[in-house]
Amino acid sequence: QLQASGGGLVQAGGSLRLSCVVSGGTFSDYVMGWFRQAPGLERGFVGTINRIGDNRYYAEAVKGRFTISRDNAKNTVYLQMNSLEPEDTAVYYCAADISRFISTTVRSYDYWGQGTKVTVSS
Repeated sequence: QLQASGGGLVQAGGSLRLSCVVSGGTFSDYVMGWFRQAPGLERGFVGTINRIGDNRYYAEAVKGRFTISRDNAKNTVYLQMNSLEPEDTAVYYCAADISRFISTTVRSYDYWGQGTKVTVSS
């Protein structure tokens, strides 16, 4: 089970930190990812982190502004979002992948959280 939290309303230029706690299974066995879905659009890739946390990959739209990290002792993955823009408004989902390699595609992920809504006002 994945439980995401930390969303909310923030002004453009502000910051938020999303958290996702994973229960069940062995957290360090999972590649973790963050995706987002804006109204009327498909779910899209935001960032991913490998199992031990030393390899990350980001979508171009968030590179340099968002940082993904994980704490395997706390079964938690984070998404630090800085310099937020109205275009970042979406429901953000965390996801877990039991494979060994990071991935940017929705279909690669095996388990999904319920989503947390982020709204950035201009």
